[in-house]
Amino acid sequence: MTPQPNPQVGAAVKAADRAHVFHSWSAQELIDPPAIAGAEGSYFWDYDGNRYLDFTSGLVYTNIGYQHPKVVAAIQEQAATMTTFAPAFAVEARSEAARLIAERTPGDLDKIFFTNAGADAVEHAVRMARLHTGRPKVLSAYRGYHGGTQQAINLTGDPRRWASDNGTAGVVRFWAPFLYRSRFYAETEQQECERALQHLEDTIVFEGPQTVAAIILETVPGTAGIMVPPPGYLAGVRELCDKYGIVFVLDEVMAGFGRTGEWFAADLFDVTPDLMTFAKGVNSGYVPLGGVAISGKIAETFAKRPYPGGLTYSGHPLACAAAVATINVMAEEGVVDHAANLGAQVIEPGLRALAERHPSVGEVRGVGMFWALELVRNRETREPLVPYNATGEANAPMAAFGAAAKKNGLWPFINMNRTHVVPPCTITEAEAKEGLSALDAALTVADEYTA
Repeated sequence: MTPQPNPQVGAAVKAADRAHVFHSWSAQELIDPPAIAGAEGSYFWDYDGNRYLDFTSGLVYTNIGYQHPKVVAAIQEQAATMTTFAPAFAVEARSEAARLIAERTPGDLDKIFFTNAGADAVEHAVRMARLHTGRPKVLSAYRGYHGGTQQAINLTGDPRRWASDNGTAGVVRFWAPFLYRSRFYAETEQQECERALQHLEDTIVFEGPQTVAAIILETVPGTAGIMVPPPGYLAGVRELCDKYGIVFVLDEVMAGFGRTGEWFAADLFDVTPDLMTFAKGVNSGYVPLGGVAISGKIAETFAKRPYPGGLTYSGHPLACAAAVATINVMAEEGVVDHAANLGAQVIEPGLRALAERHPSVGEVRGVGMFWALELVRNRETREPLVPYNATGEANAPMAAFGAAAKKNGLWPFINMNRTHVVPPCTITEAEAKEGLSALDAALTVADEYTA
């Protein structure tokens, strides 16, 4: 679709937003949110006629792109049939969505508890783990993000936690593996894996295994930097959980539903958790939906004992109809294989070629449609292009990089000193190359800040 400029409407949309909308993660008077007129496939556009290739997939959730006609039609059909119904009843869209999800989850994760999004999925997974074990503590990684609700934000490792962290949430954090910035003085992936697992076991032992209900990890950490865990790490965590009677929770909110070139990232590592959270890609974000996939042994805990939790909109028919259509579209159109193949054949080699040309690129890492470029001032010292959690003038190099990308028609995903390459899993080869070209131009700006 060719965007038609309509600046008058855009001005009205912007004015109403600035007058009444309170935006997340923002100082309200310091932001200038663009007014968006429409979106289709891998692109969106504003009321001034500017069109952008979306390398963010919204917030890494439009896995099948914007406005897929089959999913839009499914939502319309469900709305005409049954717009909503309470969660205590069996409803066709809800039952079918649960069946399709359970068919694709690893192992015996065959029971699905629906939530409204990823954060409350994490909240309920933690509640289930604590009730199942009778233990209070949950271990989570510093480089991880699990949501913005109270328990989920305390499980999060990045600075968004700080304002809400009162130190009483029963959370203990540890370092997960990340060889490029190793906390374990490792020189190889094997060393990083072994030392990270030893560190985790030491943490469990010193905290008291009998007090630890769960370990939660993003299978492949998303916002924190897309650090694909080294071979053997997640299997090692599984073994530690089995050894100490701890519930293993994998957070697949961002990594799931094709993002890594598999239905779930756990499939890359042949690991089955006890609980797995999902959201985002389950229906490409068309209607809010999340959930927890539950193993047999956790489900058995609540076979005769009521589970003390629920949501008014759990398994909302519109959201579930969108999930059914999305999963069917992904299967019929080969979206998961496409993400794996395009990632391996176009995105990865394209990003590695950029790294060879641009001194600001310290590392390229990722899988499928899930990539990150670590931007640095100096490749030898690995000094980040901007300081950790930089704001204002300290963040100027990343701001300049982002502005250059947008000038070239690319909307980038930027977090701290990284840009993530996370386009829709349906992006075409031509579109991917268009985005890489725009990224190439923007990195010349980042290069100006290198030493």
